[in-house]
Amino acid sequence: MLMNDIRNFCIIAHVDHGKSTLADRLLELTGTVDKRKMRDQLLDTMDLEQERGITIKLQPVRMHYRAKDGRDYIFNLIDTPGHVDFGYEVSRSLAAVEGAILLVDASQGVQAQTIVNLYHAIEQDVEIIPVVNKVDLPNAQVEKTIREIIYILGCKKEEIILASGKTGQGVEEILESIIKRIPPPKGDLNKPFRALIFDSKYDSFKGVLAYIRVFDGEVKPQEKIFMKATSVESEVIELGYFKPELIKQEKLEAGSIGWVATGLKSVEECRVGDTIVKFSHRLTTEALTGYRAIVPMVYASFYPKEGDQYNYMRDALGKLKLNDAAFNFEPQSSIALGKGFRCGFLGLLHLEIVEERLRREFNITPVVTIPSVVYLVKVKSRPEKIKIYSAHELPDPSVIEQIEEPYVKLDIIAPERFLGSIMELMSLTRSEYKNTQYLDSERIILTFETPLIEVIINLHDKLKSLTSGFASMNYEIIGYRPNDLVKLDILIAGEKVEALSRIVPKEKAFEVGRSLAEKLKEVIPRQNFQVPIQAAVGGKILARETIKAFRKDVTAKLYGGDVTRKKKLLEKQKKGKKRMALAGKVDLPSEVFLAALRR
Repeated sequence: MLMNDIRNFCIIAHVDHGKSTLADRLLELTGTVDKRKMRDQLLDTMDLEQERGITIKLQPVRMHYRAKDGRDYIFNLIDTPGHVDFGYEVSRSLAAVEGAILLVDASQGVQAQTIVNLYHAIEQDVEIIPVVNKVDLPNAQVEKTIREIIYILGCKKEEIILASGKTGQGVEEILESIIKRIPPPKGDLNKPFRALIFDSKYDSFKGVLAYIRVFDGEVKPQEKIFMKATSVESEVIELGYFKPELIKQEKLEAGSIGWVATGLKSVEECRVGDTIVKFSHRLTTEALTGYRAIVPMVYASFYPKEGDQYNYMRDALGKLKLNDAAFNFEPQSSIALGKGFRCGFLGLLHLEIVEERLRREFNITPVVTIPSVVYLVKVKSRPEKIKIYSAHELPDPSVIEQIEEPYVKLDIIAPERFLGSIMELMSLTRSEYKNTQYLDSERIILTFETPLIEVIINLHDKLKSLTSGFASMNYEIIGYRPNDLVKLDILIAGEKVEALSRIVPKEKAFEVGRSLAEKLKEVIPRQNFQVPIQAAVGGKILARETIKAFRKDVTAKLYGGDVTRKKKLLEKQKKGKKRMALAGKVDLPSEVFLAALRR
Protein backbone atom coordinates (compact mmCIF):
# COMPACT_ATOMS: atom_id res chain seq x y z
CA MET A 1 0.00 0.00 0.00
CA LEU A 2 1.19 3.55 -0.79
CA MET A 3 2.43 5.73 2.05
CA ASN A 4 -0.29 8.28 1.18
CA ASP A 5 -2.90 5.74 2.31
CA ILE A 6 -1.36 5.21 5.79
CA ARG A 7 -2.23 7.23 8.90
CA ASN A 8 -0.30 6.79 12.15
CA PHE A 9 -1.90 8.25 15.28
CA CYS A 10 -2.31 7.78 19.02
CA ILE A 11 -4.87 8.71 21.67
CA ILE A 12 -3.68 10.92 24.54
CA ALA A 13 -5.69 11.85 27.64
CA HIS A 14 -5.77 12.03 31.42
CA VAL A 15 -6.33 8.78 33.36
CA ASP A 16 -9.90 7.44 33.00
CA HIS A 17 -11.02 9.84 30.27
CA GLY A 18 -12.04 6.96 27.98
CA LYS A 19 -9.00 6.22 25.75
CA SER A 20 -9.39 2.46 25.83
CA THR A 21 -13.19 2.59 25.33
CA LEU A 22 -12.80 4.88 22.29
CA ALA A 23 -10.15 2.49 20.92
CA ASP A 24 -12.71 -0.36 21.29
CA ARG A 25 -15.23 1.61 19.17
CA LEU A 26 -12.62 2.32 16.50
CA LEU A 27 -11.76 -1.40 16.32
CA GLU A 28 -15.46 -2.27 16.09
CA LEU A 29 -16.34 0.31 13.42
CA THR A 30 -13.38 -0.62 11.20
CA GLY A 31 -14.19 -4.34 11.54
CA THR A 32 -10.69 -5.05 12.92
CA VAL A 33 -12.06 -7.32 15.63
CA ASP A 34 -15.01 -9.65 15.10
CA LYS A 35 -18.05 -8.65 17.20
CA ARG A 36 -18.05 -12.09 18.84
CA LYS A 37 -14.49 -11.53 20.12
CA MET A 38 -15.14 -7.96 21.22
CA ARG A 39 -14.90 -7.15 24.93
CA ASP A 40 -14.41 -3.96 26.94
CA GLN A 41 -10.92 -2.44 27.00
CA LEU A 42 -9.64 -4.91 24.41
CA LEU A 43 -6.24 -3.22 24.16
CA ASP A 44 -5.71 -3.42 27.94
CA THR A 45 -4.32 -6.96 28.05
CA MET A 46 -3.14 -7.17 31.68
CA ASP A 47 -5.63 -8.21 34.43
CA LEU A 48 -4.43 -5.22 36.43
CA GLU A 49 -5.31 -2.84 33.57
CA GLN A 50 -8.79 -4.36 33.26
CA GLU A 51 -9.47 -4.06 37.01
CA ARG A 52 -8.09 -0.58 37.60
CA GLY A 53 -9.46 0.73 34.30
CA ILE A 54 -6.08 2.25 33.42
CA THR A 55 -3.57 1.61 30.63
CA ILE A 56 -0.17 0.55 31.94
CA LYS A 57 1.51 -0.88 28.82
CA LEU A 58 0.82 0.88 25.51
CA GLN A 59 -0.69 -1.34 22.82
CA PRO A 60 -0.57 -0.79 19.02
CA VAL A 61 -3.11 -2.05 16.47
CA ARG A 62 -3.58 -1.86 12.67
CA MET A 63 -7.02 -1.11 11.23
CA HIS A 64 -8.33 -1.09 7.65
CA TYR A 65 -10.88 1.60 6.89
CA ARG A 66 -12.86 2.37 3.75
CA ALA A 67 -13.51 6.11 3.76
CA LYS A 68 -16.61 7.88 2.46
CA ASP A 69 -14.65 8.73 -0.71
CA GLY A 70 -14.34 4.98 -1.42
CA ARG A 71 -10.56 4.76 -0.83
CA ASP A 72 -9.02 2.18 1.51
CA TYR A 73 -6.70 3.34 4.27
CA ILE A 74 -4.48 1.70 6.88
CA PHE A 75 -4.74 3.24 10.35
CA ASN A 76 -2.00 2.45 12.87
CA LEU A 77 -3.23 3.31 16.39
CA ILE A 78 -1.14 3.36 19.55
CA ASP A 79 -3.23 3.38 22.76
CA THR A 80 -0.99 5.07 25.33
CA PRO A 81 -0.84 5.13 29.16
CA GLY A 82 -2.25 8.26 30.80
CA HIS A 83 -0.54 8.15 34.18
CA VAL A 84 2.27 10.53 35.14
CA ASP A 85 4.70 7.64 35.80
CA PHE A 86 4.62 6.58 32.15
CA GLY A 87 5.17 9.99 30.53
CA TYR A 88 8.30 8.81 28.67
CA GLU A 89 6.31 6.03 26.95
CA VAL A 90 3.78 8.67 25.82
CA SER A 91 6.54 10.91 24.40
CA ARG A 92 8.08 7.98 22.45
CA SER A 93 4.67 6.96 21.10
CA LEU A 94 4.14 10.53 19.89
CA ALA A 95 7.53 10.41 18.14
CA ALA A 96 6.28 7.36 16.20
CA VAL A 97 3.11 9.01 14.83
CA GLU A 98 2.00 12.06 12.82
CA GLY A 99 -1.23 12.77 14.68
CA ALA A 100 -2.91 12.53 18.09
CA ILE A 101 -6.50 12.46 19.28
CA LEU A 102 -6.65 14.64 22.40
CA LEU A 103 -9.47 13.17 24.46
CA VAL A 104 -11.17 15.14 27.25
CA ASP A 105 -13.95 13.78 29.51
CA ALA A 106 -17.01 16.09 29.27
CA SER A 107 -17.88 15.49 32.94
CA GLN A 108 -14.36 16.23 34.30
CA GLY A 109 -12.95 18.74 31.82
CA VAL A 110 -9.25 19.35 31.23
CA GLN A 111 -7.05 17.66 33.86
CA ALA A 112 -3.36 17.79 34.78
CA GLN A 113 -2.25 14.90 32.57
CA THR A 114 -4.25 16.27 29.60
CA ILE A 115 -2.05 19.37 29.59
CA VAL A 116 1.22 17.45 30.03
CA ASN A 117 0.39 15.06 27.17
CA LEU A 118 -0.64 18.02 25.02
CA TYR A 119 2.77 19.65 25.65
CA HIS A 120 4.47 16.36 24.66
CA ALA A 121 2.42 16.35 21.42
CA ILE A 122 3.27 19.99 20.61
CA GLU A 123 6.99 19.26 21.21
CA GLN A 124 6.83 16.35 18.71
CA ASP A 125 4.98 18.62 16.23
CA VAL A 126 2.07 16.20 15.67
CA GLU A 127 -1.35 17.19 14.34
CA ILE A 128 -3.92 17.31 17.17
CA ILE A 129 -7.60 16.40 16.81
CA PRO A 130 -9.48 17.58 19.95
CA VAL A 131 -12.39 15.34 21.03
CA VAL A 132 -14.85 15.85 23.89
CA ASN A 133 -15.72 12.34 25.10
CA LYS A 134 -18.60 10.98 27.24
CA VAL A 135 -21.07 13.62 25.96
CA ASP A 136 -23.91 11.13 26.67
CA LEU A 137 -23.40 11.33 30.45
CA PRO A 138 -26.15 13.15 32.40
CA ASN A 139 -23.51 15.29 34.20
CA ALA A 140 -21.59 16.17 30.99
CA GLN A 141 -20.59 19.84 30.82
CA VAL A 142 -19.94 20.01 27.07
CA GLU A 143 -19.81 23.79 26.53
CA LYS A 144 -17.56 24.31 29.55
CA THR A 145 -15.17 21.56 28.34
CA ILE A 146 -15.10 23.08 24.82
CA ARG A 147 -14.11 26.47 26.31
CA GLU A 148 -11.29 24.81 28.29
CA ILE A 149 -9.95 23.02 25.17
CA ILE A 150 -10.04 26.26 23.17
CA TYR A 151 -8.11 27.94 26.03
CA ILE A 152 -5.29 25.34 26.21
CA LEU A 153 -5.10 24.49 22.48
CA GLY A 154 -6.05 27.74 20.80
CA CYS A 155 -8.24 25.91 18.25
CA LYS A 156 -11.63 26.87 16.77
CA LYS A 157 -14.89 25.53 18.20
CA GLU A 158 -15.82 23.77 14.92
CA GLU A 159 -12.55 21.77 15.02
CA ILE A 160 -13.64 20.01 18.25
CA ILE A 161 -15.51 16.70 17.78
CA LEU A 162 -18.22 15.63 20.25
CA ALA A 163 -18.18 11.88 20.84
CA SER A 164 -19.06 9.00 23.13
CA GLY A 165 -16.84 5.95 23.23
CA LYS A 166 -19.67 4.08 24.93
CA THR A 167 -22.48 4.71 22.41
CA GLY A 168 -20.31 5.23 19.32
CA GLN A 169 -21.55 8.79 18.73
CA GLY A 170 -19.05 10.86 16.69
CA VAL A 171 -16.67 7.92 16.13
CA GLU A 172 -17.15 7.92 12.34
CA GLU A 173 -16.47 11.67 12.31
CA ILE A 174 -13.20 10.97 14.16
CA LEU A 175 -12.20 8.37 11.51
CA GLU A 176 -12.89 10.81 8.66
CA SER A 177 -10.98 13.58 10.50
CA ILE A 178 -7.96 11.28 10.82
CA ILE A 179 -7.81 11.05 7.00
CA LYS A 180 -8.33 14.78 6.41
CA ARG A 181 -6.30 16.30 9.24
CA ILE A 182 -3.45 13.88 9.96
CA PRO A 183 -0.72 13.88 7.27
CA PRO A 184 0.55 10.59 5.77
CA PRO A 185 3.92 9.39 7.13
CA LYS A 186 7.16 10.73 5.70
CA GLY A 187 9.97 8.36 4.85
CA ASP A 188 12.29 7.20 2.09
CA LEU A 189 12.15 3.60 0.87
CA ASN A 190 15.50 3.99 -0.91
CA LYS A 191 17.47 5.00 2.20
CA PRO A 192 19.06 2.41 4.57
CA PHE A 193 16.64 0.89 7.13
CA ARG A 194 16.04 3.01 10.24
CA ALA A 195 13.29 2.52 12.87
CA LEU A 196 12.31 3.89 16.30
CA ILE A 197 11.58 1.47 19.17
CA PHE A 198 8.53 2.88 20.99
CA ASP A 199 8.04 -0.17 23.22
CA SER A 200 9.51 -3.61 23.84
CA LYS A 201 8.19 -6.77 25.41
CA TYR A 202 9.76 -10.10 26.37
CA ASP A 203 8.33 -13.24 24.75
CA SER A 204 9.53 -16.60 26.10
CA PHE A 205 9.55 -18.13 22.57
CA LYS A 206 10.76 -15.27 20.35
CA GLY A 207 12.92 -13.30 22.80
CA VAL A 208 12.42 -9.53 22.98
CA LEU A 209 9.76 -8.15 20.64
CA ALA A 210 10.61 -4.59 19.55
CA TYR A 211 7.54 -2.49 18.71
CA ILE A 212 8.84 -0.19 15.95
CA ARG A 213 7.93 2.66 13.61
CA VAL A 214 9.93 2.38 10.37
CA PHE A 215 11.15 5.78 9.16
CA ASP A 216 13.39 4.77 6.23
CA GLY A 217 14.04 1.70 4.08
CA GLU A 218 12.71 -1.79 4.79
CA VAL A 219 13.60 -4.85 6.86
CA LYS A 220 13.05 -8.60 6.28
CA PRO A 221 13.49 -11.76 8.39
CA GLN A 222 17.03 -13.17 8.81
CA GLU A 223 18.64 -9.74 8.32
CA LYS A 224 21.21 -8.60 10.92
CA ILE A 225 20.19 -5.52 12.91
CA PHE A 226 21.97 -3.20 15.36
CA MET A 227 20.67 -1.10 18.31
CA LYS A 228 22.39 2.29 18.23
CA ALA A 229 22.14 3.28 21.93
CA THR A 230 23.04 -0.09 23.47
CA SER A 231 25.40 -1.23 20.64
CA VAL A 232 23.76 -4.66 20.63
CA GLU A 233 23.56 -6.70 17.41
CA SER A 234 20.90 -9.28 16.65
CA GLU A 235 19.02 -11.00 13.87
CA VAL A 236 15.39 -10.54 12.80
CA ILE A 237 13.68 -13.88 13.57
CA GLU A 238 10.19 -12.78 12.52
CA LEU A 239 8.32 -9.54 11.93
CA GLY A 240 4.80 -8.34 11.30
CA TYR A 241 2.01 -6.01 12.43
CA PHE A 242 -0.64 -5.90 15.20
CA LYS A 243 -4.25 -6.89 14.64
CA PRO A 244 -4.05 -6.49 17.82
CA GLU A 245 -2.59 -10.04 18.00
CA LEU A 246 0.75 -10.53 16.20
CA ILE A 247 0.34 -11.15 12.45
CA LYS A 248 3.47 -12.29 10.54
CA GLN A 249 4.47 -10.74 7.23
CA GLU A 250 7.44 -10.75 4.83
CA LYS A 251 8.75 -7.21 5.38
CA LEU A 252 8.17 -3.86 7.13
CA GLU A 253 8.58 -0.70 5.03
CA ALA A 254 9.01 3.04 5.68
CA GLY A 255 5.87 4.59 7.20
CA SER A 256 4.60 1.37 8.82
CA ILE A 257 4.26 0.37 12.48
CA GLY A 258 4.93 -3.23 13.48
CA TRP A 259 6.94 -5.66 15.57
CA VAL A 260 10.30 -7.37 15.16
CA ALA A 261 11.29 -10.54 17.06
CA THR A 262 14.96 -9.96 17.94
CA GLY A 263 15.79 -13.12 19.90
CA LEU A 264 17.41 -10.94 22.61
CA LYS A 265 17.16 -12.14 26.21
CA SER A 266 16.28 -8.86 27.99
CA VAL A 267 14.46 -5.59 27.25
CA GLU A 268 17.55 -3.88 28.72
CA GLU A 269 19.27 -4.53 25.36
CA CYS A 270 16.32 -3.21 23.33
CA ARG A 271 15.31 0.03 25.03
CA VAL A 272 12.38 2.33 24.37
CA GLY A 273 13.50 5.32 22.28
CA ASP A 274 16.48 3.52 20.71
CA THR A 275 17.04 3.37 16.93
CA ILE A 276 17.33 0.06 15.03
CA VAL A 277 19.48 0.03 11.87
CA LYS A 278 20.89 -2.73 9.68
CA PHE A 279 24.19 -4.11 10.98
CA SER A 280 25.91 -3.41 7.63
CA HIS A 281 24.95 0.31 7.84
CA ARG A 282 25.52 0.78 11.59
CA LEU A 283 28.38 3.28 11.10
CA THR A 284 26.77 5.38 8.36
CA THR A 285 23.13 5.55 9.56
CA GLU A 286 22.44 8.20 12.21
CA ALA A 287 20.25 7.51 15.24
CA LEU A 288 16.87 9.24 15.55
CA THR A 289 16.79 12.07 18.10
CA GLY A 290 15.05 12.02 21.48
CA TYR A 291 16.48 8.88 23.09
CA ARG A 292 17.25 9.04 26.80
CA ALA A 293 17.91 6.30 29.31
CA ILE A 294 15.04 5.92 31.79
CA VAL A 295 16.32 6.56 35.30
CA PRO A 296 14.25 5.41 38.30
CA MET A 297 13.46 8.33 40.61
CA VAL A 298 11.76 6.56 43.53
CA TYR A 299 13.38 3.78 45.58
CA ALA A 300 11.89 1.38 48.12
CA SER A 301 13.19 -1.82 49.65
CA PHE A 302 11.35 -5.13 49.26
CA TYR A 303 11.93 -7.84 51.87
CA PRO A 304 10.45 -11.35 51.87
CA LYS A 305 8.26 -12.07 54.91
CA GLU A 306 10.02 -15.40 55.35
CA GLY A 307 13.80 -15.69 54.97
CA ASP A 308 13.54 -18.84 52.82
CA GLN A 309 11.59 -16.86 50.15
CA TYR A 310 14.65 -14.76 49.23
CA ASN A 311 15.76 -16.79 46.18
CA TYR A 312 12.19 -17.16 44.92
CA MET A 313 11.66 -13.39 45.23
CA ARG A 314 14.92 -12.71 43.35
CA ASP A 315 13.74 -14.93 40.46
CA ALA A 316 10.29 -13.26 40.48
CA LEU A 317 11.78 -9.74 40.33
CA GLY A 318 14.10 -10.91 37.53
CA LYS A 319 11.10 -12.09 35.50
CA LEU A 320 9.28 -8.78 36.03
CA LYS A 321 12.40 -6.88 34.91
CA LEU A 322 12.47 -8.86 31.63
CA ASN A 323 9.38 -6.90 30.58
CA ASP A 324 10.09 -3.59 32.29
CA ALA A 325 13.33 -1.75 31.48
CA ALA A 326 12.39 1.12 33.82
CA PHE A 327 12.35 -1.18 36.89
CA ASN A 328 15.63 -2.21 38.50
CA PHE A 329 16.64 -3.99 41.68
CA GLU A 330 19.75 -5.07 43.54
CA PRO A 331 20.32 -7.19 46.65
CA GLN A 332 20.75 -5.49 50.01
CA SER A 333 20.68 -6.63 53.59
CA SER A 334 19.51 -5.02 56.77
CA ILE A 335 20.40 -6.01 60.33
CA ALA A 336 16.75 -5.58 61.16
CA LEU A 337 14.89 -7.15 58.24
CA GLY A 338 17.46 -9.58 56.84
CA LYS A 339 18.17 -10.03 53.13
CA GLY A 340 16.08 -8.14 50.58
CA PHE A 341 16.25 -5.92 47.50
CA ARG A 342 16.52 -2.21 46.85
CA CYS A 343 14.17 -1.50 43.93
CA GLY A 344 13.98 1.54 41.65
CA PHE A 345 10.70 2.83 40.15
CA LEU A 346 9.45 5.68 37.94
CA GLY A 347 6.92 6.70 40.59
CA LEU A 348 4.44 5.43 43.19
CA LEU A 349 1.99 3.89 40.69
CA HIS A 350 4.89 1.98 39.15
CA LEU A 351 5.82 0.73 42.65
CA GLU A 352 2.22 -0.35 43.34
CA ILE A 353 2.03 -2.22 40.02
CA VAL A 354 5.26 -4.17 40.67
CA GLU A 355 4.11 -4.96 44.23
CA GLU A 356 0.69 -6.11 42.97
CA ARG A 357 2.19 -8.25 40.18
CA LEU A 358 4.49 -9.95 42.73
CA ARG A 359 1.40 -10.76 44.76
CA ARG A 360 -0.71 -12.08 41.85
CA GLU A 361 1.78 -13.73 39.54
CA PHE A 362 4.20 -15.17 42.12
CA ASN A 363 2.14 -15.31 45.33
CA ILE A 364 4.69 -13.17 47.21
CA THR A 365 3.57 -10.47 49.65
CA PRO A 366 6.70 -8.36 50.19
CA VAL A 367 7.47 -6.14 53.15
CA VAL A 368 7.83 -2.67 51.55
CA THR A 369 9.71 0.17 53.24
CA ILE A 370 8.82 3.86 52.93
CA PRO A 371 9.74 5.20 49.44
CA SER A 372 12.76 7.50 49.18
CA VAL A 373 14.64 9.39 46.47
CA VAL A 374 18.26 9.56 45.27
CA TYR A 375 20.36 12.33 46.81
CA LEU A 376 23.57 13.79 45.33
CA VAL A 377 26.30 14.49 47.87
CA LYS A 378 29.43 16.58 47.31
CA VAL A 379 32.26 15.56 49.64
CA LYS A 380 35.48 17.49 50.21
CA SER A 381 37.92 14.83 49.02
CA ARG A 382 36.21 13.96 45.69
CA PRO A 383 35.58 16.08 42.58
CA GLU A 384 32.41 14.25 41.50
CA LYS A 385 29.12 14.00 43.39
CA ILE A 386 28.15 10.64 44.88
CA LYS A 387 24.68 9.11 44.80
CA ILE A 388 23.09 8.28 48.14
CA TYR A 389 20.09 5.92 48.27
CA SER A 390 19.56 5.76 52.03
CA ALA A 391 20.59 7.63 55.17
CA HIS A 392 23.07 5.04 56.45
CA GLU A 393 25.16 5.54 53.25
CA LEU A 394 25.62 9.25 54.08
CA PRO A 395 29.28 10.15 54.84
CA ASP A 396 30.35 11.88 58.06
CA PRO A 397 28.88 15.43 58.25
CA SER A 398 32.40 16.89 58.64
CA VAL A 399 33.34 15.91 55.05
CA ILE A 400 30.02 16.86 53.38
CA GLU A 401 30.08 20.12 51.42
CA GLN A 402 26.55 19.96 50.00
CA ILE A 403 23.51 17.65 49.70
CA GLU A 404 21.21 17.98 46.66
CA GLU A 405 17.74 16.50 46.23
CA PRO A 406 15.53 16.08 43.13
CA TYR A 407 12.92 18.79 42.43
CA VAL A 408 9.77 18.61 40.33
CA LYS A 409 7.50 21.09 38.58
CA LEU A 410 4.11 20.33 40.09
CA ASP A 411 0.84 21.32 38.38
CA ILE A 412 -2.42 21.08 40.32
CA ILE A 413 -5.78 21.58 38.57
CA ALA A 414 -8.72 22.18 40.93
CA PRO A 415 -11.91 24.22 41.37
CA GLU A 416 -11.10 27.78 42.48
CA ARG A 417 -13.02 27.36 45.77
CA PHE A 418 -10.22 25.06 47.05
CA LEU A 419 -7.44 27.61 46.38
CA GLY A 420 -6.94 28.55 50.06
CA SER A 421 -6.89 24.94 51.28
CA ILE A 422 -4.38 23.87 48.59
CA MET A 423 -2.07 26.81 49.34
CA GLU A 424 -2.21 25.90 53.06
CA LEU A 425 -1.36 22.25 52.28
CA MET A 426 1.52 23.23 49.98
CA SER A 427 2.95 25.59 52.60
CA LEU A 428 3.71 22.48 54.70
CA THR A 429 5.69 20.83 51.88
CA ARG A 430 8.69 23.16 51.28
CA SER A 431 7.09 24.12 47.94
CA GLU A 432 7.88 27.27 46.00
CA TYR A 433 4.75 28.83 44.48
CA LYS A 434 5.21 29.84 40.82
CA ASN A 435 1.91 30.97 39.28
CA THR A 436 -1.86 30.56 38.90
CA GLN A 437 -3.72 30.28 35.59
CA TYR A 438 -7.47 30.27 35.10
CA LEU A 439 -8.83 27.51 32.83
CA ASP A 440 -12.24 29.17 33.09
CA SER A 441 -14.18 31.14 35.69
CA GLU A 442 -14.29 28.12 38.05
CA ARG A 443 -11.07 26.11 37.60
CA ILE A 444 -7.44 27.01 38.10
CA ILE A 445 -3.98 25.59 37.40
CA LEU A 446 -1.53 26.11 40.27
CA THR A 447 2.17 25.60 39.56
CA PHE A 448 4.79 24.89 42.23
CA GLU A 449 8.40 23.74 42.36
CA THR A 450 8.65 21.09 45.05
CA PRO A 451 11.16 18.52 46.37
CA LEU A 452 10.20 15.10 44.92
CA ILE A 453 10.22 13.44 48.37
CA GLU A 454 7.40 15.78 49.47
CA VAL A 455 5.29 14.75 46.45
CA ILE A 456 5.70 10.98 46.73
CA ILE A 457 4.83 10.70 50.41
CA ASN A 458 1.04 11.04 50.71
CA LEU A 459 0.62 14.38 48.84
CA HIS A 460 -1.74 12.86 46.25
CA ASP A 461 -3.98 11.32 48.95
CA LYS A 462 -4.00 14.53 51.01
CA LEU A 463 -4.87 16.60 47.93
CA LYS A 464 -7.72 14.30 46.90
CA SER A 465 -9.16 14.25 50.41
CA LEU A 466 -8.84 18.04 50.80
CA THR A 467 -10.68 18.71 47.50
CA SER A 468 -13.23 15.86 47.73
CA GLY A 469 -11.52 14.19 44.74
CA PHE A 470 -11.89 17.22 42.42
CA ALA A 471 -8.16 18.05 42.12
CA SER A 472 -5.68 16.35 39.81
CA MET A 473 -1.92 16.72 39.85
CA ASN A 474 1.02 16.05 37.58
CA TYR A 475 4.74 16.45 38.11
CA GLU A 476 7.90 16.30 36.03
CA ILE A 477 11.51 16.24 37.19
CA ILE A 478 13.34 19.54 36.70
CA GLY A 479 16.73 18.59 38.20
CA TYR A 480 18.62 18.63 41.50
CA ARG A 481 18.92 21.55 43.95
CA PRO A 482 21.01 21.96 47.11
CA ASN A 483 19.07 22.03 50.37
CA ASP A 484 19.84 22.16 54.07
CA LEU A 485 19.42 18.44 54.78
CA VAL A 486 20.67 16.46 57.77
CA LYS A 487 20.86 12.86 58.89
CA LEU A 488 18.45 12.10 61.71
CA ASP A 489 19.74 9.27 63.91
CA ILE A 490 17.72 7.17 66.34
CA LEU A 491 19.44 5.89 69.50
CA ILE A 492 17.83 3.12 71.53
CA ALA A 493 19.35 2.49 74.97
CA GLY A 494 22.29 4.67 73.90
CA GLU A 495 23.01 2.67 70.72
CA LYS A 496 22.59 4.10 67.23
CA VAL A 497 20.23 2.01 65.06
CA GLU A 498 21.31 2.62 61.45
CA ALA A 499 18.22 1.00 59.93
CA LEU A 500 16.04 3.74 61.46
CA SER A 501 18.15 6.70 60.27
CA ARG A 502 16.70 9.03 57.63
CA ILE A 503 17.59 12.17 55.67
CA VAL A 504 15.33 15.11 56.59
CA PRO A 505 15.26 18.91 56.07
CA LYS A 506 17.00 20.65 58.99
CA GLU A 507 13.90 22.70 59.87
CA LYS A 508 11.77 19.52 60.10
CA ALA A 509 14.29 17.43 62.05
CA PHE A 510 12.73 18.14 65.48
CA GLU A 511 9.17 17.42 64.30
CA VAL A 512 10.13 14.17 62.50
CA GLY A 513 12.40 13.05 65.38
CA ARG A 514 9.68 13.60 67.99
CA SER A 515 6.98 11.73 66.05
CA LEU A 516 9.36 8.83 65.33
CA ALA A 517 10.37 8.57 69.00
CA GLU A 518 6.69 8.54 70.03
CA LYS A 519 5.88 5.84 67.45
CA LEU A 520 8.82 3.67 68.61
CA LYS A 521 7.79 4.03 72.26
CA GLU A 522 4.49 2.34 71.39
CA VAL A 523 6.01 -0.61 69.50
CA ILE A 524 9.26 -1.48 71.35
CA PRO A 525 8.61 -4.16 74.02
CA ARG A 526 9.23 -3.19 77.67
CA GLN A 527 12.44 -4.49 79.29
CA ASN A 528 13.55 -5.14 82.88
CA PHE A 529 15.38 -1.82 82.75
CA GLN A 530 14.47 1.67 81.60
CA VAL A 531 14.98 2.21 77.81
CA PRO A 532 15.57 5.73 76.48
CA ILE A 533 14.67 6.44 72.82
CA GLN A 534 16.49 9.48 71.44
CA ALA A 535 16.35 11.31 68.10
CA ALA A 536 19.62 13.09 67.35
CA VAL A 537 21.30 15.14 64.64
CA GLY A 538 25.08 14.88 64.99
CA GLY A 539 25.68 14.94 68.75
CA LYS A 540 22.59 17.01 69.56
CA ILE A 541 19.56 15.23 71.08
CA LEU A 542 16.34 16.70 69.63
CA ALA A 543 13.69 14.46 71.21
CA ARG A 544 13.47 11.76 73.86
CA GLU A 545 10.93 9.22 75.01
CA THR A 546 11.44 6.67 77.78
CA ILE A 547 10.04 3.16 78.03
CA LYS A 548 9.54 2.37 81.72
CA ALA A 549 11.03 -0.82 83.13
CA PHE A 550 9.07 -3.79 84.43
CA ARG A 551 9.03 -3.49 88.21
CA LYS A 552 9.03 -6.47 90.55
CA ASP A 553 7.58 -5.84 93.97
CA VAL A 554 10.61 -6.88 96.08
CA THR A 555 8.89 -5.92 99.32
CA ALA A 556 5.96 -8.30 98.82
CA LYS A 557 7.35 -10.99 101.16
CA LEU A 558 8.25 -8.60 103.98
CA TYR A 559 6.30 -8.93 107.19
CA GLY A 560 6.83 -6.88 110.29
CA GLY A 561 10.21 -5.36 111.12
CA ASP A 562 11.65 -1.91 110.65
CA VAL A 563 11.05 0.38 107.61
CA THR A 564 14.82 0.34 106.94
CA ARG A 565 14.52 -3.29 105.75
CA LYS A 566 12.09 -2.12 103.02
CA LYS A 567 14.38 0.77 102.02
CA LYS A 568 17.37 -1.58 101.85
CA LEU A 569 15.61 -3.96 99.43
CA LEU A 570 14.39 -1.10 97.19
CA GLU A 571 17.91 0.39 97.10
CA LYS A 572 19.35 -2.99 96.16
CA GLN A 573 16.79 -3.27 93.31
CA LYS A 574 17.66 0.24 92.10
CA LYS A 575 21.38 -0.59 91.90
CA GLY A 576 20.62 -3.82 90.00
CA LYS A 577 18.53 -1.94 87.42
CA LYS A 578 21.32 0.62 87.02
CA ARG A 579 23.86 -2.17 86.36
CA MET A 580 21.43 -3.84 83.92
CA ALA A 581 20.86 -0.57 82.04
CA LEU A 582 24.64 -0.17 81.57
CA ALA A 583 25.14 -3.68 80.21
CA GLY A 584 21.67 -4.53 78.90
CA LYS A 585 20.87 -4.64 75.17
CA VAL A 586 17.49 -4.21 73.52
CA ASP A 587 16.69 -6.80 70.85
CA LEU A 588 14.34 -5.13 68.40
CA PRO A 589 11.86 -7.41 66.62
CA SER A 590 11.29 -6.72 62.87
CA GLU A 591 7.79 -5.34 63.69
CA VAL A 592 9.49 -2.30 65.24
CA PHE A 593 11.35 -1.49 62.01
CA LEU A 594 8.25 -2.07 59.94
CA ALA A 595 6.22 0.33 62.09
CA ALA A 596 8.90 3.01 61.60
CA LEU A 597 9.53 2.35 57.89
CA ARG A 598 6.09 1.45 56.61
CA ARG A 599 4.46 3.80 54.12
